[in-house]
Parts: sequence; C-alpha cells; structure tokens
Amino acid sequence: MGKRLGQDFFLRDDVTEVAKDLLGKVIVSKRDGCTTSGIIVETEAYRGPEDKASHAYGGRRTSRTEVMYHRGGTAYVYLCYGIHHLFNVVSAPVGVPHAVLVRAIQPVIGLEVMQGRRGKKKIHPSLTAGPGSLSQALGIRTDWTGVDLLSGSAPVWIEDSSFRFSSSQISSGPRIGIDYAEEYRFVEWRFWLKGSPWVSVHR
Repeated sequence: MGKRLGQDFFLRDDVTEVAKDLLGKVIVSKRDGCTTSGIIVETEAYRGPEDKASHAYGGRRTSRTEVMYHRGGTAYVYLCYGIHHLFNVVSAPVGVPHAVLVRAIQPVIGLEVMQGRRGKKKIHPSLTAGPGSLSQALGIRTDWTGVDLLSGSAPVWIEDSSFRFSSSQISSGPRIGIDYAEEYRFVEWRFWLKGSPWVSVHR
C-alpha cells in the first residue's frame, strides 16, 4: 500500500489540475472484508457553481449535493439513472462545490472479487472502464457518500503512486453525457491516459 493523498492535494482551487493529477493515483476500497484497488486512468472535472454540467450549478444545494460543499477530500457518490453509483472526489476548500468524477481505472488488487461483482469471466477493460463499472467493481455505493477520504478508518481512499505523466501523455476532451450543459458541453475537462486500454470507450 502507498501513502494516502493528503489534504493539500484536494484543497487546491483549480479542479482541472486536481483531475489531471489524479491520473496515475490509486483508489483503494474495502467492502465486505475484501480489498480492491486500481490505477486511475480517466477523470472529469466539474467546476461548480458556474459549470452548467455540475450538480451544484448556480449554487444549488440539496440533500444529495450538500456534500459537494464539504472540504476537499470528501467522497461524493450519487446514483445515475437509478442504477449506476458514480464516485466523485470533492476538491477545494469548504463552501466551493468542485468535484472530480473518476471515470476509469486499471485494476490492481482483488481482480477475482471485481470479476465476481461485475459478473465477468475474463479480465477485460469493460471490467472497470466507465464510472458505473468501476464503482461496481470496487464495491462503491451511495452509502459511502460523505466519507472523509483522508480518514484512516475510511472504507475508500486514494493513494499516491510512482506514476507521473507529462502533458504529452495526457489527452483531454469534452465530458460525456452532458448535452444539456450548453456552452459547458464543449469545455475539455475530461482527462485520460493516452494509450491505456482501460479508458472508457469515449476517447
């Protein structure tokens, strides 16, 4: 196991930098006594409250989105289409609703557990490529929203790693599934590791 990312990493104001710097970091989860982990290879940044794709657009605050206003380093997990549990990392200081959606990982620990959760017989990128898929594989569900990723007792956290990528190794493009976001539909706030087969199909 590596060293957990500290508060300074998550408290930065520029959510796009946080999203890029999360590439290569390792997300670890413990569910039902099983440890699973993977290298983050794709992310999306959401810059509330001006970002029309953000759940906190316009300063919106609901029982679901209130966690986005917590201190950076908090987990925000929400249900998409009533099916997919999507894992986000809140960034920036308290009161600033920025968040990064983790879209894809390369599995590292607990592959058999991930396969069982996903109903997969073979190790294939579809195991963890896509935000719903990786959450299912890691056992991440909405009961973990609000978890402090910095806490030693957290069931999910993010570790540093030896992976460091130059700008030439990182691609960027528009985010996925936000056609309603008007001009924010086109900002290139999705980041992924070039050449990784574990990135979701939208390259």
